[in-house]
Amino acid sequence: MYCVSNAATPPIDSKVFRSVFGHLPTGVVIVTGKGPSDEPLGITIGSFASISLDPPLAGFFIGRASRTWPLIAARGAFTANVLNAEQAELCWRFAKDATDGSRFSGIQVAASGNGSPVLPGAVATIDCTVQATHTLGDHDLVVGAVTGVQVRNTSQPSMVFYKGKTGDARIES
Repeated sequence: MYCVSNAATPPIDSKVFRSVFGHLPTGVVIVTGKGPSDEPLGITIGSFASISLDPPLAGFFIGRASRTWPLIAARGAFTANVLNAEQAELCWRFAKDATDGSRFSGIQVAASGNGSPVLPGAVATIDCTVQATHTLGDHDLVVGAVTGVQVRNTSQPSMVFYKGKTGDARIES
């Protein structure tokens, strides 16, 4: 059962909204792919999630103003590189929108099963083909059909983003 309110709600200040949601830790991935001239492209994403097990689907939200994502999406395939807790420099390097491949300067990358760049030290990679894109407010929800998964580095915990900072996802038992 879904509950939908028709009552008018007061506007929410975007800074307050961001601050409140900053208290919810999120995993950090760099979505990579290839551009029109086969150049490597990538962008940091803090909303990557599993959507369905059968069929295997994953997705993320991307700002509609992104210049990088449309170039990756045009190829129809991408790879989510799950960052490890020690990769803060990469997280911030790929956080700004750039379309010239300069973010990869000095990085030795491998290729995923779908040909997208794999970043060294990534905890895991998830290869996807773009299945659907849904416009929601100022973002698009990208749904990918998962075509391959691989754990690559278990020596470091995964990175999380929390209250504007990067950290790790260690859970002590």
